[in-house]
Amino acid sequence: MLNLVMEWLKDKGGIAKVEKINDMKSEAIYELIDRSDFYKSPIDPASRSKMNVVYRLPSEELEAEFLKEAKKVGLVGLKGHRSVGGIRASIYNAMPMRGVEILVDFMNSFEAKNA
Repeated sequence: MLNLVMEWLKDKGGIAKVEKINDMKSEAIYELIDRSDFYKSPIDPASRSKMNVVYRLPSEELEAEFLKEAKKVGLVGLKGHRSVGGIRASIYNAMPMRGVEILVDFMNSFEAKNA
C-alpha cells in the first residue's frame, strides 16, 4: 500500500507539488468564507486545517438545507462532526482541484439564493 501511495505522489509531481495543490484547494474555500457574510469559520486563521475546512451557515436549518441541496449535485460527506455540527469539507490529497471548484461554485450559488 505504501508503495502505491508513493508512486501516486511521484506521478503527481512529488510531495512539494501535492502540497502546493493542497494549499490552492484550501485557500479557494477559505477565501470564499473570509469574504462572505453568510459563511463563517469558527477556527482562528492561524489554526486552520488544509485538509478539513470547517464552516457554519447563519442557522442550523440553513446548514441542513445546504447539505440536502449539496447531495443533489453530488457533493456528499459535508456534514460536520456529530458533536459540533456545521459543515466540513474534507479535501485530502486525492480530492482533485475540480472537486473544490464544484464546491466553491455551489457555495456561491447557495449563498446567492439564501443570503
